[in-house]
Amino acid sequence: MALFGTDGVRGIANHELMPELAMRIGQAAGAMLGHGTQVLVARDTRVSGPMLEAALTAGLTSQGVHVLMAGVIPTPALAHLIDGMNASAGIMISASHNPPEYNGIKLLDRGGRKWPTIRENEVETGVLSPTALPVPSPDRIGNVLHIEEDARARYLKYLQSLFAGRIRPLKVVADVAHGAAITTAPPILHQLGLQVTVLNGEADGLRINQNCGATHPDIIRQAVLQYRADIGLSFDGDADRLIAVDELGHVVDGDEILYALAVGMKHRGELLQNTVIATVMSNLGLQKALERQEIRLERTPVGDRWVAEKMREGHFSLGGEQSGHVILSQWAETGDGVLTALALLWEMSRQGCPLSELVQPVERYPQLLHNVQLPHAVADWQQEIPNLMELVALAQHELGDEGRIVIRPSGTEPLLRIMLEGRDAGQIRCWADRMAAVVNNALQSAKA
Repeated sequence: MALFGTDGVRGIANHELMPELAMRIGQAAGAMLGHGTQVLVARDTRVSGPMLEAALTAGLTSQGVHVLMAGVIPTPALAHLIDGMNASAGIMISASHNPPEYNGIKLLDRGGRKWPTIRENEVETGVLSPTALPVPSPDRIGNVLHIEEDARARYLKYLQSLFAGRIRPLKVVADVAHGAAITTAPPILHQLGLQVTVLNGEADGLRINQNCGATHPDIIRQAVLQYRADIGLSFDGDADRLIAVDELGHVVDGDEILYALAVGMKHRGELLQNTVIATVMSNLGLQKALERQEIRLERTPVGDRWVAEKMREGHFSLGGEQSGHVILSQWAETGDGVLTALALLWEMSRQGCPLSELVQPVERYPQLLHNVQLPHAVADWQQEIPNLMELVALAQHELGDEGRIVIRPSGTEPLLRIMLEGRDAGQIRCWADRMAAVVNNALQSAKA
């Protein structure tokens, strides 16, 4: 049983993610943190949130841990508040951009960062071997303190301190996806003097992310055109990512947001080492546009965890993913959709130009992703699928500097992901089909 994935524990609530499991996670994490420590617990709006929150809290308090209940706030708000509220850790109950029936449990350290794999493995061991945990003592039960209003107020005050007086009264449409952003995005946008139209602003845990939010940007695109707004801001369920829409109705993803912020930060001398960190999935068009500004792009494996780790190791100030996770390390240790939105609005205000002009230099290259089903997880795909790398080398030679190929096994499913990008969509489709055929032929031969 692999309990933790790349983004904590996640599954269908009351099916894969049962309250019993949440309680055991609380017990195991509480035993590690120790009697008398404080943990900040928050959630998004999912209908299963209170159920899992209660179970998790029971597990923590049974080990003598004091629980501060922050209620419904974004994951990055929780990350920001942990240290300031003298907590040893934070636990977020959310499945981020997943559908309403899913939920998840994410463990954050005092600095707001995801727990390292080694610590997650220790929690997993405690969950699978509960007899190894300390026996709870009747006189050492932890307390529960509700701090919902204080938590939200502290986070909003922090955002206000960063951007007060820096953003023009632009006309904004914000899609908060019936999720955690409802508690922070509309209030801070109003406080900073913007004209705001809010979409999907009800705290409805049965509709979170459903045909709305960052994974469905066409909703906000239509609204921007309808209301003639300067910008559209679309968040996911726990508000750790942002997808924007410019005033012309064009979707602006994480790559283009990274470009706009990088250029502004370089101008202000805030882009450390003139480098942006992104994953292997970020478009080649971003790399080319940054190069023209004499900014380097360094890539990591897929996942905001790896972006954050690379940024910490190399002391970089900006990184993110195409999906809209953006990390501004001068202000936060994790991706923060609301913070990213305010930084983007500040850049538009500072330069006095529309969003379409800020991102215009990013020429998006056609990108094609082929998922090839494997009969089982493949650890060494280069050895098990001979001739594939030879074909990859031929394709890369033909594409040259105007194309890119990434082949990687999925971390969650028995799939081999083949990604190609280049100027000619027909050319990359041809190569992708040939590579998929090589993989399938190799698998058929192995069966025979």
